[in-house]
Amino acid sequence: MADGSERVDLAVAGDYRSAFKSRDFRLYQSARLMVILGAEAQSVAVAWQVYALTHSALALGYTGLALFLPGLFVMLAAGHAADRYDRRKIILLCYGLQAICTAVLLWLSMSATALKGGRIWPIYAVLVGIGLGRAFSGPAASAMLPSLVPKEHFVNAVTWGATVYQIANMSGPAVGGILFTLPLAGVAPEWNGAPVVYGFTLLMLMGFIVLVSMIRAKMVKTNKKAFSMKTMLAGLEYVWRAKLLLGSISLDLFAVLLGGATALLPIFATDILHAGPRGLGLLRAMPSVGALVVSLTMVLRPIKRRAGATMLVCVGIFGAATVVFGLSKSIWLSAVTLVIVGASDMVSVVVRSSLLQLATPPEMRGRVSAVNWLFIGASNEFGEFESGLTAQWWGAVRAVVIGGISSMVVTAAAAGLFPQLRQADALTAESLRGADRELSVAEPVN
Repeated sequence: MADGSERVDLAVAGDYRSAFKSRDFRLYQSARLMVILGAEAQSVAVAWQVYALTHSALALGYTGLALFLPGLFVMLAAGHAADRYDRRKIILLCYGLQAICTAVLLWLSMSATALKGGRIWPIYAVLVGIGLGRAFSGPAASAMLPSLVPKEHFVNAVTWGATVYQIANMSGPAVGGILFTLPLAGVAPEWNGAPVVYGFTLLMLMGFIVLVSMIRAKMVKTNKKAFSMKTMLAGLEYVWRAKLLLGSISLDLFAVLLGGATALLPIFATDILHAGPRGLGLLRAMPSVGALVVSLTMVLRPIKRRAGATMLVCVGIFGAATVVFGLSKSIWLSAVTLVIVGASDMVSVVVRSSLLQLATPPEMRGRVSAVNWLFIGASNEFGEFESGLTAQWWGAVRAVVIGGISSMVVTAAAAGLFPQLRQADALTAESLRGADRELSVAEPVN
C-alpha cells in the first residue's frame, strides 16, 4: 500500500482542468478520443452486419463472446506484462494488432464471397483478434495513467478520462450509423455500408498510434520478476484481501452482466422500435449522453462524501432504468431511459476507477488492473453473450426486464455483503484505508 505521502485528495485537486496541464495526458486523451470514436462506430457496423446476415439474437451475443474469450485466458499474464514491460510499447503493439484486424474486417465486407450465404465465422475470428489486443492493452493503459499526471491531479485525470470516453462513446455510434447509411452506391458502391465504417475506424487507429508514440512520460519502475503462477495471481490475491475493491468490482460485474441491454439494441431498433440503422446509432449513443453530462458535472463538483453509498444508489437506478427501457415501445422513451442508464453507470465508473488506483501500490497496478479488466470484460462482452442467449430463450423484452430486476437485487446484496463499500466516504487513500481495514494491512504480493 502506498504510504501517506502519496495520498491523493479529491477535495484539493485544484483547478478542474489541472490534469490537462500535462502534455502527455493531453496527447493520450486525444488519442483515446479518436480510437474510441472509431471502435464505437465499428461496433455498430459489426452488429448491424451480423444481424442482417443472421437475424439471430444469439449470433449477436456471440460477437461479445468472441471479444471476451481471449481476455479470459490471457488477462492475468497481460497484467503481469503491464507490470514487467514498458506499458506504452505494449499499448502500441496491441493497437497495431487491432488495426490489422480492422483492415481484415474491411476486406471481408468488400469481398463478394467471404461472407456469402450468411457465413459469419470470419467476423468472429477477427473479433477474437481484437479481443486479444484489448486484453493486453487494457491493463497497460489503466496502469500507465498515473504516470501521465502528478499524483495530486490523479482523480481529476480519472474523471476527465471518463468524460473523454463518453464523448467518443456518444459520438461513435451516431457516426457509425450515419456512415453506414451514406448513399455511396452511385459514387463508390464498393464502400457502401460497412466498408466505409471500417475504413474510418482504421484511420482512427492510425491516428491513435501516432499520438501515443509521441508520449514521453517516465514510466514507474516495473516488476522484473519472471513469470510464475504466484506473480500472475498476485492481483487476484490482493483484490480478494481488499474487500472494498472486491465489492466495487464485483458489483459492477454482476449488475452490468445481468442488466446490460447494449447487445440487443439492433433487435430493439429493428423489430420493436422500427428505427433502422440511424435509430440504432441514436440508441447506442444515448447512454453516453447521460454519462457525459454526469462526468462533466463531477469534474466541476467532485464526489467528496459518501462515495460508496452514492455508487450503490446509482447502480440501483441503472437496473430500474433498464427495466423501463425493456418495456418501452417509444424510441424517445427508450432514448431517455438509456440516458439515465449511462448517467447512473458513470458514477459507478468514476468511483470504481478511483478506488482501484488509490488502493493499489504502483508496482501492482498492472495485475490489479488486469483483474478489473477481466471483470469489465465479463460484464460487457460476456454480458453481450448472456443477453443474446437469454433473448433467444425468452425474447428480447423479457430478457432486458429480468436483467434489470436482477441488477437491483445484486445491488441490495452487495450493500449487505460489503459494508466497507457502503461506508466508503471520501475518495482519498486515507479515507479508504479507514473504510477497509484490509487495505491498511495488505502488503503487495510481488
